Amino acid sequence: MDCCSQPGLLPVDQAIRQMRDAITPVSTTEKISLANALDRILSEPIYSALNVPGNNNSAMDGYALRHQDISTETPLTIIGQSLAGHPFKGRVNQGECVRIMTGAVIPEGADTVVMQENVRAHNEFIQIHKPPKPGENIRYAGEDIAIDSLVFQQGKRISPVDIGMLSSLGIAEVCVFKRIKVAVLSTGDELKPLTEKLQAGDIYDSNRPTLIALLSRLNVEVIDLGCIADNPEKIAAAFTTAIEQADVVISSGGVSVGDADYTKDILETLGKINFWKVAMKPGKPFAFGALQKQNATSAKGWFFGLPGNPVSAVVTYHQLVLPALRHLAGEIFDAAPAINVCTQSNLKKQPGRTDYQRGQLRLENGESHVITTGSQSSGVLSSVVQANCYIVVEQERGAVTAGEKVNVVLFDKFLT
Repeated sequence: MDCCSQPGLLPVDQAIRQMRDAITPVSTTEKISLANALDRILSEPIYSALNVPGNNNSAMDGYALRHQDISTETPLTIIGQSLAGHPFKGRVNQGECVRIMTGAVIPEGADTVVMQENVRAHNEFIQIHKPPKPGENIRYAGEDIAIDSLVFQQGKRISPVDIGMLSSLGIAEVCVFKRIKVAVLSTGDELKPLTEKLQAGDIYDSNRPTLIALLSRLNVEVIDLGCIADNPEKIAAAFTTAIEQADVVISSGGVSVGDADYTKDILETLGKINFWKVAMKPGKPFAFGALQKQNATSAKGWFFGLPGNPVSAVVTYHQLVLPALRHLAGEIFDAAPAINVCTQSNLKKQPGRTDYQRGQLRLENGESHVITTGSQSSGVLSSVVQANCYIVVEQERGAVTAGEKVNVVLFDKFLT
C-alpha cells in the first residue's frame, strides 16, 4: 500500500471545518481612521448616510435641455453653463439649454443631455443634428449608492477600492476587529540565520522569513521568535513564551515522526492537539491544537505546526492556516473558486491524498490550459515561485495524462 493511503489521515475539507468549528472569532473592536483601515476587518455593517451621486449629473460634456423641445429645425438658446462644483442656478424653460460638463449638476427643468459632438453651436444658439433619447447621458442621484442602503457587511476585509467607496460616503472612521497577534518560530539544529556562514549539513532558515512575509498580507501583528534548536526544553520554553504574547503560534519543522521531532510531544503537555496528519500533498505532517495560557485559566491560543520542507510549509499555510486565521480575525469570506481546464502535462499522483501541484495557467488561441512547473518535490521552492496556480488533483484520483481535465485554483493576493 502507498504511504499516502495509510489510515488516520484527515481529508483537507474536514481539517478546515474542524479548525473553523474549534476557533471562535475575535470580538474586541476599535475605531480607526479610514487612512489606516486597509486590510482591516469591519466589526459592524456600514450603511450610507447619503446618495451617491448626490444629485442628478451629466455623464457627458454637452448641453442640458428639455427633451420635449428637441427639434432638428429649431435652435435652442444657451442661457448659461453648469460646471462640476459650480451648478447653474436658474431654470431651463421652453426653447432653452445650458452648456454642461461631465459631473456637473443637471439644471432644474432639464431632463436630457445631448453630447456636444451631436450639436452645432453658433453664438448663443445650438442646432441639434442627432437627437438624444429621453433622459440620455444623465446619472441619477443614488444610482451608485442609495441613502440608507447597506454598503458593506460586518466581516468585510477592507480593500483599496473599498477605501474609495467609504471616502465617497464621507466616512472618516470605521469600527474594526482588533488585529490578532501571531508568533512565528522555526525548529531545527540544521537551520541557520542569513547572517551566518553555513557549515556542513546546515541550511538557511527560509520558512520563517516566508511565513512572516505571508502574514504581512493579512495585516496581523507578527512576533518573530527566531529559530529554536532541537532541544525539548528550549522548544517548550519558546512555546510557553509565544502563547503568552500571541493569539496564535505557528512553527515549522518538528511535527513529523523523526527521533528529533519533539514538537508534537511537547504540545501535548502544554495543551491539546486536535489533529496532526492531513490527507494532502505536500504537507501530510500538520498539527493543529489549542495551547493553554498560564496567566488565565480559561484563555487559550491556537497552534499550527507546519512541516519543515519549504513547499510543504507554504502550501499548508496557504490552504489550512490562512482560512483559520481569516476566520479568527472575524472575516467572512468564500473559498477560492476552481476552474476546470485541460492539462498539457502528465501529472504523477497516487490515490490517498489531495495533491496541490504547482502550475502555470495559460491562455493561448482563446483557450485556457495548465502546465506543471516541473519537479513537485516538497523541497523545490522554485516550483511555487514559477507558478500562478495550484493544480488540485482529488484525493482518490491517480495519475493524470496530458489532455485530461483538472481543477485549477489561481494564486491569490495572500500568496503572490
